[in-house]
Amino acid sequence: MLLAFVMATGIVLALHTSAAGAVSAPNTLKISPVRSDITVKQGDSRTLKVTVTNQSSEEVLIHPVQNDFIAGDERGTPALILDENKYAPTHSLKRFMKPLADFTVPANGSKTVDVVVQVPADAQAGGYFGAIRFMPSDPESGGQVNLSTSVASLILLTAPGPTVEKLELTNFEIQQNGKSGTFFTSPKDIQVSARFRNDGNVQLGPFGKISVTNGDKVVYTVDFNNNDPREMTLPDSARRWDIPLKKLEDFGHYKVNATFSYGTENKTIEIEQSFWVVPTGIIIAIIGSIVGLIVLISAIWFFLRGYKRRILQNNSHRRRSSYSSRR
Repeated sequence: MLLAFVMATGIVLALHTSAAGAVSAPNTLKISPVRSDITVKQGDSRTLKVTVTNQSSEEVLIHPVQNDFIAGDERGTPALILDENKYAPTHSLKRFMKPLADFTVPANGSKTVDVVVQVPADAQAGGYFGAIRFMPSDPESGGQVNLSTSVASLILLTAPGPTVEKLELTNFEIQQNGKSGTFFTSPKDIQVSARFRNDGNVQLGPFGKISVTNGDKVVYTVDFNNNDPREMTLPDSARRWDIPLKKLEDFGHYKVNATFSYGTENKTIEIEQSFWVVPTGIIIAIIGSIVGLIVLISAIWFFLRGYKRRILQNNSHRRRSSYSSRR
């Protein structure tokens, strides 16, 4: 069973449903950190401090669970593997995580727990990822876990060694309202849609800069994925980003230049794309001018054709008149 969840600042929300499929009551827990990026050598361990905050007015019994996750979609939403007896087919961090006992968090209070990750000595170099999830449980029903929202802290681990860093930019499109093109009638809601495919064995966070020029003038620049921690593309998956383009004028021929870097060696990807912004009024004026020009050319052609015909007719009449007078 998979569960997709979304990340907010300082909070990870995961909706559980009851047997009838109804969504549970609002969550009362908060987690910090939301995500940890760590490097642990084979044969070593790492202890992470994770704080669970109870935002309710009652003490809460917490049941911690280790889960693997995989890429849920191309927007960065991971999907938890909830079955306690299953692991991710590859890159499983759950196998390295030590189990945690249940614990209580006081009303309007916090509890910090130690999450221990032990990397086996024979672990292959590369990326591993999983989550530690905290769920409220009910002590009056024998510790049964409530079907309510839970919080989770993501862990992305790198085991050092000869890793494969292979990231490909598979799509780079200019879009407006979700539709790709190279010709737009308005500068509003224009964005770059960039899709990266990770065919390596370690998670990669591409970053870089995008600039927009109109002629020789740079009208807009924006940093891409330079936040800390960076958003990642997991191995054997693809990730798509939408980057809005701002400060565009109502008319112009624009070029978008992007330089992306990734990996420990800062490998680079460069790409250029161009598009036009031409308002509807100008298009109508151009079409009107073209139509008017066609009408004018047609009128001149018909005039010249008629003029030539009249000239030929007059010449023919003169020749006949001259011939008659000679006789």
